[in-house]
Amino acid sequence: MRKQRSKYESKMLDLTRTSRMTAGGRRFSFRALVIVGDQKGQVGLGIAKGLDVAQSIEKATKKAEKEMIKIPIIENTIPHQTEAKFGAAKVLLKPQMKGRGLVAGGTVRVICNLAGIKDISSKTLGKTNNKINNAKATIKALKLLKHADSSIKSK
Repeated sequence: MRKQRSKYESKMLDLTRTSRMTAGGRRFSFRALVIVGDQKGQVGLGIAKGLDVAQSIEKATKKAEKEMIKIPIIENTIPHQTEAKFGAAKVLLKPQMKGRGLVAGGTVRVICNLAGIKDISSKTLGKTNNKINNAKATIKALKLLKHADSSIKSK
């Protein structure tokens, strides 16, 4: 994986070989799930397919940079509790006291780390281990955070 000159950190969560049947046999391609963040409150998710691994990762990274969202972070945590569902995946995010740390697992941990959230507690309530659905549910939950709360608490 070649590192490009980007102001964002990226992490590949999933890489899958997919195939389709054609008259000449199977055609293989690769699907990549990439999370991109600046550790200052911006994070994005990208999913892309390519004929080889490098191409799929590059396409997914570009897509993630285009679809970045801004997250309100107050004292290294989120302003309030939030919950979101995507497909069979359901994610619960709770703010934590300063110094508690990142109490999250798997996909949620990677997304919160790249977003710059230092103190958070999370639970994956859904009955799926699908990384794509868990990642989309986490991004959806982070989108639900109210930006107005950040101006109230900072006073």
